[in-house]
Amino acid sequence: MKKYAILLVILVTAFILTATLPIVAAPELEKVTFIHYKKDKVGNALGRPDFALKPPQCYKLMGVKWKSLPVNYQINPTNPQSLDSSFIVSAISAGATEWDTNTASNLFNSPDVNYSAYYGVQNFNNEISFGNYPIAGVIAVTTVWYTPINRQIVEFDIEFDTDFVWGDATVTNGTMDLQNIATHELGHSVGLADLYNTCTEETMYGYSDYNEIKKRTLNTGDLAGIKRLYG
Repeated sequence: MKKYAILLVILVTAFILTATLPIVAAPELEKVTFIHYKKDKVGNALGRPDFALKPPQCYKLMGVKWKSLPVNYQINPTNPQSLDSSFIVSAISAGATEWDTNTASNLFNSPDVNYSAYYGVQNFNNEISFGNYPIAGVIAVTTVWYTPINRQIVEFDIEFDTDFVWGDATVTNGTMDLQNIATHELGHSVGLADLYNTCTEETMYGYSDYNEIKKRTLNTGDLAGIKRLYG
């Protein structure tokens, strides 16, 4: 009987101690937003000059990455130009494939089409959509959320600005090439930052313009950066 009484005291004491311990909230997520400007605009979302790079290192890491792969993502093809949804999905998927095929890791799953996907709200869904970004001269914007302790990416959202005429620049002159810009933005989604002033031939160079398609194909710095992150 005495043994049971001692056990009861231990259990009650443990309960009291547990109940009085302070509740430690999980740390809030942090985020970084990359703004992709048209070539004739000035902007640097991170405010970090390129002289921080050591030549010939034409890549810049965000210091965060995905720990669980491959990544699911959703595309909302709704757009004011009435571009065909199959074209939009194909162009964005081609951008994701360009990163996938140049690293040992399988970075992205095939996308899902979700007409409710939208930019800018943290909900653990990786969402790509079109929208009217409020700053002039912004082609696209990507926000990446990550955990502050182990620096793990948990979500990205991408928005293509409807101020621009989107399409396939190899077919229609005077368009902002969707695959070109999508490849750049998806580089942010896996942990690469923008480049400015130097390394202008890289996919992660921070400026673009109508008819540009060179960002569709990764350059030497892009390749070095993605392999540094994922092998």
